[in-house]
Amino acid sequence: MLLNEVRVVLVNTSHNGNVGSAARAMKTMGLSKLYLVDPVNEIDSHASALAAGATDVLGSAVVVDTLQEAIADCSLVIGTSARSRTLSWPMVEPRECGEKMVEGAKSGPVALVFGRENSGLSNEELQLCHYHVCIPANPEYSSLNLAMAVQTLCYEVRMSYLASQKSVNSIDPAIVDESIYPSSKQMELFYEHLETTLNETGFIVKQHPGIVMTKLRRLFNRARPEEIELNILRGILSSIGKTIKK
Repeated sequence: MLLNEVRVVLVNTSHNGNVGSAARAMKTMGLSKLYLVDPVNEIDSHASALAAGATDVLGSAVVVDTLQEAIADCSLVIGTSARSRTLSWPMVEPRECGEKMVEGAKSGPVALVFGRENSGLSNEELQLCHYHVCIPANPEYSSLNLAMAVQTLCYEVRMSYLASQKSVNSIDPAIVDESIYPSSKQMELFYEHLETTLNETGFIVKQHPGIVMTKLRRLFNRARPEEIELNILRGILSSIGKTIKK
């Protein structure tokens, strides 16, 4: 089932009740893959109680130490953000977020990432995402707790999924997009390769690196190269490296 490829990632949650409520929100929308990144507390009876009939989602939750581990095999990552950032990132509305999640899930795992209850995701964590999504709540009272945010975006994923199921029989096979996108881990290896090369060529001054890599991350996340295109870029970097050594 397509929705099995969509994972909800909760980063550094501090209240177990929110984890349980998020699991319940997920199950009502047909999602079951829950990842917990460095949770403050272990899942307890309070979380199970608030999960209600979704204790199966809670019980199968995958606990990891870092966000990189949670999204390593994902070809699309969208992070939730309610704060304006110094360096803007590509933004999507909740409806478009749902559509992108479902489209991306056709080729493998995708992730919807939620941050800490009190401070959200850090800038470094948001830079691991292809897009950011913000729920356009009432500006006079925009306070959404974690489970509410999970419910809202999971609803959009489900609506997009149902719409895709209705139209699946009317799609012309000749125009189906069969692009294969690199995983988050593959992209991180590319960024490491790119930074190493730019250091070796002197383009980046190690003592004063500035925000060159941050801007390049934004550029490539926006462009979202396909796997074969990424392989070409890696080949170019390797060619530069060989030339430098000669």
